[in-house]
Amino acid sequence: MDSWTWYVYIIECEDGTFYTGMSSDPHSRFEQHKRGVGGKYTAKHGAKKLVYVEEFDDYDEVRQREKQIKDWSQVKKRKLISGEWGPWV
Repeated sequence: MDSWTWYVYIIECEDGTFYTGMSSDPHSRFEQHKRGVGGKYTAKHGAKKLVYVEEFDDYDEVRQREKQIKDWSQVKKRKLISGEWGPWV
């Protein structure tokens, strides 16, 4: 799996919350979320906009980063999205 380029992405939902996921094609994955077939959370909260993408060459690293960001508060995610924090946090 390490031969792929992987991405962590954050979607802003219709209710202002954020969904974090990972994919080898975040733009296509976002389209799935918009159609309501990307996951339970976005099906319920609505996928509004793809607001953040971070690239990885290693599958294990992208999984670890996805989990890290998922554990963050909405406020902390907002700071990452706005550029207040770099991807190194």
